[in-house]
Amino acid sequence: MKRFALPLLFLVSAALLSVPLWAAEAAKTSGKAKTPGLELATMASQVTGIAISPLLGVGTVGAYQYFQADTPEDKAKLPWFAQVSFWLPALLLVGVCAFKDTIAAAAPPGWKKPLDIAETLENKVSGLVAAGAVVPSLVALGSKLIMESSGLEHQPTAVATGLGMVQLGAFDFSWLLTILMVPLSIAVFAVVWVVGHAINVLILLSPWGAVDTVLKGMRTGVLSLVAATAYIDPVVGATLSGVIILLAYLMAGWAFRLMVFGSVFTWDFFTLRHRRFQLLADGNKLFTGRQIEDAPMRTYGRLYQQADGKLVFKYRPWLVLPERTVAVPPEGLVVGKGVFYSEVLGFDKEADKLVTLLLLPPRYRGHEELLARTYHISGTCDVGLRRAWSWIKEAFGFGRKQAAGPA
Repeated sequence: MKRFALPLLFLVSAALLSVPLWAAEAAKTSGKAKTPGLELATMASQVTGIAISPLLGVGTVGAYQYFQADTPEDKAKLPWFAQVSFWLPALLLVGVCAFKDTIAAAAPPGWKKPLDIAETLENKVSGLVAAGAVVPSLVALGSKLIMESSGLEHQPTAVATGLGMVQLGAFDFSWLLTILMVPLSIAVFAVVWVVGHAINVLILLSPWGAVDTVLKGMRTGVLSLVAATAYIDPVVGATLSGVIILLAYLMAGWAFRLMVFGSVFTWDFFTLRHRRFQLLADGNKLFTGRQIEDAPMRTYGRLYQQADGKLVFKYRPWLVLPERTVAVPPEGLVVGKGVFYSEVLGFDKEADKLVTLLLLPPRYRGHEELLARTYHISGTCDVGLRRAWSWIKEAFGFGRKQAAGPA
């Protein structure tokens, strides 16, 4: 990842510098008319906004294009995402999700987790649709408008005696613009979407509805800021989008691990995988619950047991790079049973308490005792909501009554 940092930073910097300069230069000669720089700036803001929240972004862009069309014939020529049959249900669904997050602060913890999982799945599907269909469509339309507004397709070849006299508009760069813009836009979309999708996964992990509302509000606020600045001044909107893209690139590794965690969590939950899951004798897949040596938190890998009984965690960075191995701290290991997913806990001497070492996907629900026996872990205990429910039952006397001993 680091080897591509400098080239990518150079490309982003060049884009941030060229877009405002291009727009400013064109504005001198064409007042309020559409210019290549303004079209490119608008396109950059649209791609960034859709990547932050695909369903809301696509629905908003579609509604905007629909109301911008003057006649029924123009509306009929709009792409599918700008038709009422798509953007209206999309925005209504976004409103339902917003209502869910609004009342979450006053609701008991855990009740809306299935809805959060459904929203995470929706975010994945809408992200794939946006990357595969909406973004290329917007880029193709934007490229056409750029070429039309610049007039590059109709200018004759210029002959001059110096390099400074060469008219770049004399050359037809439409094919090059199309080749470069679509892959670059999809790459930008992917980087920003991964970070935006991390918000959904954080909501899955958060046990408090108030935190969920704050996280969703932050994402909506950023999206609104991009849309507002792009509407007021496309150049400012594009500059803000460039800053967001750069920050998203720097956070991509953390967000990617969260995305993988959310994908596995969602798949296990909706397919009820714990009912058909069979524990392996060794090499079972799970996540780190905290940083273990060089393995960051929520790294996906396999748990192995060596001949001497010690546990090791093997993983591949970015899921494809060469495999690495780290040792799992052996002190006080115990399997914690949760309502939605379970954990492997270990004793932290510095904190003098049990801490989460490994996270078990939902497929392990009901298999905690077998996992403990397989890896020679001392036992199991209740954690999270299950632990709270056990405390409530014990406090109010709802637990199983002990058999009376001999008199």
